[in-house]
Amino acid sequence: MSIQQSVSGDHQLARLLQIGVVLEEVVEARAGEHAKSLETTDPDVEALLDEAAAESAAHRERLEGVIDQLDADTIPFEEIKGLVAQQYEAEADFDGVLYDQLCNEETAYKFYDDLIGAVEDSDAEFSIDRGELLDTLEAIREDEADGVEQVTELMETGA
Repeated sequence: MSIQQSVSGDHQLARLLQIGVVLEEVVEARAGEHAKSLETTDPDVEALLDEAAAESAAHRERLEGVIDQLDADTIPFEEIKGLVAQQYEAEADFDGVLYDQLCNEETAYKFYDDLIGAVEDSDAEFSIDRGELLDTLEAIREDEADGVEQVTELMETGA
């Protein structure tokens, strides 16, 4: 997903942040499914998946907090949750799990990087402080970059 234009106001920002919520729901759900489906118990992989799920839940809560501050109509959370409630099927072998996790982390990183750029390029006035919004998004993006690095290291070492 790529955001190719600046953010025009609260309504569009709320929709984009809700996409972030969905991304975080997907990462959390997939990490949980992978943790349950692993046939081997590699402590490094288990720790990575647990951390990814917890981090995604924290990111989702932060994004929801920002959305609540906006002066915009939003899609009810139960509808968003329904978008990701389906079973996630993925390879349950070591490489498949790590590859999937890497894709999830990279997708989230790219989304937040694009969103930050779109907010920075925007001349719109938001009902929340632009600096605080950018600080939140940049912190989440940094977490995603750290996640990419952790997964890559595990893949390189063959944990």
